[in-house]
Amino acid sequence: MLKKIYTSSFSSPLGEIHIGATDKGLCLLEFGVPERIEQHFNQFNKYWEVVQSDQKCGLLDEAENQLHAYFRKDLQRFNLPFDLVGTDFQLNVWNELLQIPYGRTRSYKEQAIALGNLKAIRAVATANGQNRIAIIIPCHRVIGSDGSLVGFGGELWRKKALLDLESSQGALF
Repeated sequence: MLKKIYTSSFSSPLGEIHIGATDKGLCLLEFGVPERIEQHFNQFNKYWEVVQSDQKCGLLDEAENQLHAYFRKDLQRFNLPFDLVGTDFQLNVWNELLQIPYGRTRSYKEQAIALGNLKAIRAVATANGQNRIAIIIPCHRVIGSDGSLVGFGGELWRKKALLDLESSQGALF
C-alpha cells in the first residue's frame, strides 16, 4: 500500500524535532538523530510503500502547536490521531504507554505487569525503544526499577529534561 508521509521539523528546547504524518494520523516524532529517523522509515517500508512529502499538512501544524504548549506547561495530554504500524505486541506496549499519567513514571517491570506478562520485561523495553512518536507516546516516563534513567533513543539528557518538565512548575521556554 502506498502511503504519503508528510514531514516537517522545528526547533524545540530539546533540539530539532522531526515529525511525520499520513492522511490518517501522526506516525513519527523523533529528535534530530538521522540514524533513528532512517530506522523508522525502514520500519515503515516493511508495512507500507512510503513516499515522503514536505507539503503543508494541518496535522503537522497542530502537532507542533500542541508540542509548544506542552513545553510551556500549558498542555498535559495531547489530542492527536495516530497512524501506528508494528506488531500486535508493539502496538499494545505503545498503547499502554499512553496510560502513564503526566508527571508520573513507571518501571519496565510495572509496564510488563500492566500488559499482563511479567516475563516480558525485556520485550517491553525493546518495544519502548521502537516507539516512533516520542514525547506524545510517552516512553520517556518508563524508568529502571531502581529509579534510574535508562533506555531512551532521544538520549538520556532529553529524558531527564522531559521528566523534570513534567514534575516541576517551570516550562522549558
